[in-house]
Amino acid sequence: MPSNASSLTEPVAIRQSEDLGHLVRQLRAEQGLLQIDLAGLAGTGNRFIVDLERGKPTLQLQKVLYVLDLMGLEVVVKRKGDGRHGA
Repeated sequence: MPSNASSLTEPVAIRQSEDLGHLVRQLRAEQGLLQIDLAGLAGTGNRFIVDLERGKPTLQLQKVLYVLDLMGLEVVVKRKGDGRHGA
């Protein structure tokens, strides 16, 4: 995880579910929320937030996107590097 992840002034590349989990945990803590607080806001069980922060790769994508939105985050998909991938 890049060192600037906490400030999020720059986009952060997520390559694995664990990367996203670490980011969610870090930002949740910065926002002063407990896991149970975030679960309550998202209408999920606490276990979902625990699994998300641990990087469980089989979580429901829509729920993950909803939690990210609640945290003020958005997912943006773009080509890597110079944009020649798959060409």
